Amino acid sequence: MRVGLMFPPGADPGEIPAVARRAEAAGFDFFCCGEHVFFHGPMTNAFVGLAAAAGATERIGLMSALTILPMYPAALAAKLVAALATVSRGRFELGVGVGGEHPPEFEAVGVPLAERGRRTDEALEVLHRLLAGGPVTFRGEFTTIEGQELQPVPAVRPPVWVGGRRPAAMRRAARHADGWLPYLVSPERLADSVAQVRKLAAGYGRPPEDIRGGVYLWSAVDTDGDRARREVVSAVSETYQQDFEGYADRYLLFGTPARVRERLAEYAAAGAESVIFAPACADHDRAIDLFATEVLPGIRERGVSRV
Repeated sequence: MRVGLMFPPGADPGEIPAVARRAEAAGFDFFCCGEHVFFHGPMTNAFVGLAAAAGATERIGLMSALTILPMYPAALAAKLVAALATVSRGRFELGVGVGGEHPPEFEAVGVPLAERGRRTDEALEVLHRLLAGGPVTFRGEFTTIEGQELQPVPAVRPPVWVGGRRPAAMRRAARHADGWLPYLVSPERLADSVAQVRKLAAGYGRPPEDIRGGVYLWSAVDTDGDRARREVVSAVSETYQQDFEGYADRYLLFGTPARVRERLAEYAAAGAESVIFAPACADHDRAIDLFATEVLPGIRERGVSRV
């Protein structure tokens, strides 16, 4: 199992280089940034944040979790992906989502909310073609390219992860992605969704085993398990502007280090080859340090090794 650290939403983006260095030194396999144009609080931009992280680190992988792809012109997104993959020397992985949690940001960038799924599907096709190198001609619903070549392109195309929870996202992952990255899912639902995505991939003529499983986990780890639960429920409820009290035990990762290790083992057994630890608590620094010192070593000792 690979374990990634999410840069805490709401934290000062100026701290990204320092947090990325901490993640690398602590043994995390990759570092993540998310994004919104507008949201309920401060948010990063994934491409900018990960470029800063790339310059501050040497080995750790980098993943956008998630890039809201329909808000970008497809050719511009391809250029940003190629540039970040190049400057990071092949460490970048593209996580893609359709967004929609905050409609005003779509209005602000001139993208109708109802088009976000179609725009994402088309953009993924454009990305694949442009990143393959050579001249591309493409005439789609939203994108027109006449014999243009993206330069430079990375030697190896960055892996693509599709995030979400709904059937449309599963179909998108099955058709376009290297990995399926759901969020707010129990281990049981993760196992079911991974199986569904792989079955759909076979229908598109792709080997099912080509689809890797992952999961994004809003998390809080504390020596006081009850406090961890209270804090993650409060933080996630504020993020999504809805009460998560009734969903915490199914969808959120929280508790003492021992309980968090056990829960991660359940996700690993359900098909999670990659897990994103997304701190959602009052003291991000303490949670990151506790996870790094008391959860990560236990994961390695159990034989849930890096891949």
